[in-house]
Amino acid sequence: MELRQLQYTLQIAAERNFSRAADKLHIAQPSLSQQLSKLEKELGVLLFQRNTSSVELTYAGEKFVDQAQAIIDAVELLRQEMSDISQLRTGRVVVGSMPITGAHLLPHVLPVFKSKYSEVEIALLEDSSMNLEKLTASGQTDLSLLSLPLEIPALAYEVLGEERIDLAVPPEHPLAARSALGIRTSLAELKDEPFIVLKEGQGFRKLTVELCREAGFEPRIVFESNNMETVQSLVATGMGVTLVPHFIARAPRSEFVPVYLLLADPVPSRTLVVAYRRGRYLSRAAEAFIETFKATVAGLADE
Repeated sequence: MELRQLQYTLQIAAERNFSRAADKLHIAQPSLSQQLSKLEKELGVLLFQRNTSSVELTYAGEKFVDQAQAIIDAVELLRQEMSDISQLRTGRVVVGSMPITGAHLLPHVLPVFKSKYSEVEIALLEDSSMNLEKLTASGQTDLSLLSLPLEIPALAYEVLGEERIDLAVPPEHPLAARSALGIRTSLAELKDEPFIVLKEGQGFRKLTVELCREAGFEPRIVFESNNMETVQSLVATGMGVTLVPHFIARAPRSEFVPVYLLLADPVPSRTLVVAYRRGRYLSRAAEAFIETFKATVAGLADE
């Protein structure tokens, strides 16, 4: 049974005449009759009672036409939905994000994306980088915003951009005066400082520890938090120092504001990526989200 045979049958039922039906379908009448006979033979029933003056539906024909119309309607709806998705008139993208990234980058990205693709739904899932990798690898997110390196080999990624890493110190700290003077600070100078960092399982905590080790010391961690806002507030009150992604450091804060300093060359950075399960099909909506994110990150990096 072919879709065109359903369409032919519906047209014959509507016209009650083979000649008119063939004209409407833009095919020769013998071809139409041949296709109907082929369908009836396959089904083992007559769909139409033919005589010299009329064409009438049989009982089987009436049942067939009802179901055929439902099938044609469903196919047309499916075509329209796929067209809407292909033209980005609708769709859904499940985006995984680290809380610190989501809080400071998505407010820049989502309004731009929604202004272009208003009918595409974005579902946000926030978690630690470790858990996000697992969720992405299992297909529970379409894509996730992470930073390199990725731990799970099943993930592929596209680079969104590089993000500079800054140093945050209390306003009363001896190094704080360097901010106004533009003097850069080396990581090695921080070897005796107390550090406030994110808790285990978050990618930026791991990066902070690795950068300190590369500078020749193990950071003396005095406090941990799941929230970068809390980390910065504790630094501002004098409890220690920390490293902060630049996009977070540049965000306005109303109280408990630390002083941000530039680190000496080679300036450390992290590579932001959008990750997805290797081999997973990315919808046009997901691809559009990636492109919007890339453009937004590039614009913020220039500020």
